[in-house]
Amino acid sequence: MNRKDFLRLAGSTSLLFGLNGLNELHSYSMSLEDTEPLPALFLGHGNPMNAVEENEFVKGFRDIAQTFPKPRAILCISAHWFTKGTKVTAMENPRTIHDFGGFPKALYEQQYPAKGNPALAQETQQLLQPISVELDHNWGLDHGAWTVIKHLYPNADVPVIQMSIDYSQSATYHFELAQKLAILRKKGILIIGSGNIIHNLRLVDFRNAHKDNYGYDWAIEARATINQYLQDGNYKPLLQYEKQGKAFQLAIPTPDHYLPLIYTLGLQQPKEELILFNDKLLAGSLSMTSVKVG
Repeated sequence: MNRKDFLRLAGSTSLLFGLNGLNELHSYSMSLEDTEPLPALFLGHGNPMNAVEENEFVKGFRDIAQTFPKPRAILCISAHWFTKGTKVTAMENPRTIHDFGGFPKALYEQQYPAKGNPALAQETQQLLQPISVELDHNWGLDHGAWTVIKHLYPNADVPVIQMSIDYSQSATYHFELAQKLAILRKKGILIIGSGNIIHNLRLVDFRNAHKDNYGYDWAIEARATINQYLQDGNYKPLLQYEKQGKAFQLAIPTPDHYLPLIYTLGLQQPKEELILFNDKLLAGSLSMTSVKVG
């Protein structure tokens, strides 16, 4: 199934949603004027130290934020909120979560005090019906979210909510779920997936982590193949990543860091371009490849 087939599926999904209650959207989005659609991003977040270090990747995050208007709010799907079922943060003031260990004190002292947006959380819950979505008041912003968003909006002046990834569901399920959120892009909402396309921490080569664009042979193969699928709009193999051979198995040993990419692809609309940035391998078994759709 190629990109056109998936976009046809997107149309049928939208029709189904329309029949089930397009006129019952939460008042939050109805109160917002339409905007030119914001892009959808996938950000390869890499090492948590990117929050406090200066390098080409954080510069890439800053640069991409200059290519589109400042959003009204952000909806982030992070690799680090992997749950049974789907949840969305609905508190006024999400906490900064330091969900990592063994790093310098300076990293734990970092705070990203962006406001939440309970109305957007409720809107997200409504848009995803009939899927059950829990409004969460405990989570906050994990490092998959705040360590990259802080480079896009360092003043923490854009409200942020997070949506979790249901670990019990397939990539196709997540692709179709993302399609239901596409309307938010026309309401000034920036949707960000945050993870790493190639992410095998067990095989990280720390001795060669300083080398530029360094990857094992299988990582080089996986990156080249995935990038070609992305640029061709051929998403079926990406949704069936478990069936794509040894290089993919090594690149995606678990789906948590990969599935945020699928959300970004699900948000793509007909004739929208896809560009890659920060497209480098790191420490043998990681990639920082990031994607902008629209």
